[in-house]
Amino acid sequence: MGEMSGFQLGVIGALFLSVASSVSIVICNKALMSHLGFPFATTLTSWHLMVTYCTLHVAQRFNFFENKSIDMQTVMLFGILNGVSIGFLNLSLGFNSIGFYQMTKLAIIPFTVLLETLFLKKQFSQKIKFSLFLLLVGVGIASITDLQLNLVGTILSLLAIITTCVGQILTNTIQKRLNVSSTQLLYQSAPFQAAILFVSGPLVDQYLTRQNVFAYKYSPIVLGFIILSCLIAVSVNFSTFLVIGKTSPVTYQVLGHLKTCLVLGFGYTLLHDPFTERNIIGILVAIIGMGLYSYFCTHENKKKQLGDLSPGSQIKDKNSSTPLSGGKNMAHQDKESHEVKKSTKGSLV
Repeated sequence: MGEMSGFQLGVIGALFLSVASSVSIVICNKALMSHLGFPFATTLTSWHLMVTYCTLHVAQRFNFFENKSIDMQTVMLFGILNGVSIGFLNLSLGFNSIGFYQMTKLAIIPFTVLLETLFLKKQFSQKIKFSLFLLLVGVGIASITDLQLNLVGTILSLLAIITTCVGQILTNTIQKRLNVSSTQLLYQSAPFQAAILFVSGPLVDQYLTRQNVFAYKYSPIVLGFIILSCLIAVSVNFSTFLVIGKTSPVTYQVLGHLKTCLVLGFGYTLLHDPFTERNIIGILVAIIGMGLYSYFCTHENKKKQLGDLSPGSQIKDKNSSTPLSGGKNMAHQDKESHEVKKSTKGSLV
C-alpha cells in the first residue's frame, strides 16, 4: 500500500509540474513572440532541447541520475521522429488557420486511442470514450473559431498528428519495455531532437515568417526572455516524458487540453485577451470532461488493482512464468506549447 501511495503521489507531482511549467512557458513565449516580435518558434525549440541536454548532462556528471545505455538506433529514430513532429506542428500552424490547427491538436486524442487499440490491444471503456468526447467538444467550443481548409495544410496536419501520436506512444513504450526512466530517455534522445531542429528550424522559420533568425536584432529584454524560456523548457521537457511514462499518451493529451483552458484563462486575466461566453461555456464543458475522465480512470484502476489482489489472481500469478515489470517514467518536449499566436501564428514548445 505504501508503494502504491508513493506512486500516486509521484503521478500527482508529475501532473502538477507539467501543468505549471507548460502554462509558464506558454505565457513566456507568447510575450516573446507576440509582444517582443520574436517569431522563430522552431529555432527556439531547438535551443530548448540543447539547454535541456546540457542541463541533464551536468546533472548526470554530478550523479543526480545514472545514465543507462539504450540501443543507438532506437534512440536516434525516436529522437528524429519527435523532432520531425515538432516541425510538422509548426508548419501545420503556418499553413492553416488557427481554428484548423486547434482541430489538429484535438484529433491527436482519438487517433492515439485508435493506434493503441489496433496495435497495442489496449481497451478503452465506453465511459472513458464518452469523457474524452465531452472534453474534445468543450475545448473545441472554447478555442476553435475559423476553419479554413487547404490541401497542403491538411497534409501537414495529418503528418503532424501521425508523428505526434507515434512519438508519444513510443515514449511510453520504450520506458516500460526497456525499463529506463524518463530522465534517462530524455538525456539519450534530446541531442538528436535538438540536431534535427537546429538544422531545419531556421529554414522552417524563414519560410513561415519571411525573416532570418540570424539577422534578427537581439535586444537585452529579448535575450532575457529567450533564456527564461529555455530554462522553463527544461522542466517542460522533463515533465512531458515523466507524465507519459507514469500515465499514458492519452492522459498526457487530456492534460494538454487542461493547459489550453488555463492558458485561455490566464490570457484573459493577465494579458487582457478577448473572452466571450462561448469561451466560458467551452472551458466548463472541457473541465467536466476532464473530471469524468479522471474519475473513470481512477475507478477502473482501483477495480483492476482489486482484481490483481484477489486470491484467484494471486494463484495465477504464482503459476505464471512471466513477471510483470514496472516501467520507470517519463516526460517530453511540449508540443502543446504550440499555443495559439494570433499576431505571429507561431507555436511554442
